[in-house]
Amino acid sequence: MTCEARRDPVADKLLTPENSAFLLIDYQPTQINSINSMNRAQLIKNVVNVIGLMNTFKIPVILSTVNVKNGRNKDTIAPIKDLLPDVPSYDRTTINAWEDTEFKAAVKQTGRHNLIIAALWTEACLTFPTLDALDEGYDVFPVVDSVGGTSVIAHEAALRRVEQAGAKPTSIPQLACELQRDWQRTDTVPGFTKELVDAGIFLHL
Repeated sequence: MTCEARRDPVADKLLTPENSAFLLIDYQPTQINSINSMNRAQLIKNVVNVIGLMNTFKIPVILSTVNVKNGRNKDTIAPIKDLLPDVPSYDRTTINAWEDTEFKAAVKQTGRHNLIIAALWTEACLTFPTLDALDEGYDVFPVVDSVGGTSVIAHEAALRRVEQAGAKPTSIPQLACELQRDWQRTDTVPGFTKELVDAGIFLHL
C-alpha cells in the first residue's frame, strides 16, 4: 500500500501544522472556577493535552489574559503557562480579544488562516473573537472538549451560535489525527501518541 504524496500543507483544506495557529484565551483562576458545563479538573487536563499537541506540531500559540496588569485577575494557571515558557501573553481589558490591538496584530502576524481556539467562557471570550475572525475570512475551529461555560446551556448555545456563523467544531482526538494524518511522519508520532494516551484515548498502533 502506498500513500499519496503529501498535499501542499499551506493550501490543504484540512488543518495542518503549517496553516494553523492556536488562540488560547483566559485560562485564569477566576474563569476556571466559574465553569459549570464540565468538570474543571478535566477541563484543565484537556486543554493541557491540546497545548501538548500544539508543541508537538510546532503550531504558533497566541496566549491572552484579561485584567492581569490592572490587578483584577491572576495570570494564566501554572499547568498551562509552564508548557509555554517562551510564548508572550497579551493582557487585555476587552472581553472580546479581537478588539485588543496587540492580540489581533499577533494573530495576523502568524500568516495562518486556520485558527484553532480554546477560550473561557464559551459564551463570551470564545464566541466574540470567533465571530469577528470569521467575518474577516478566517476559518475557526473551537476545541469543544477543552472549553467551558457558566452552565451547560450557556456553553451549548454558544457553540450553536458560532457553528451557525461558520465555525468548525473539533475535539482533541479529531485535532490530533488531522494534524498527524500519516504514521510515516515519524517525528511527531511520539508526541501525538502521548497526548492521546494522556487524554485517555486507546490507540491501536
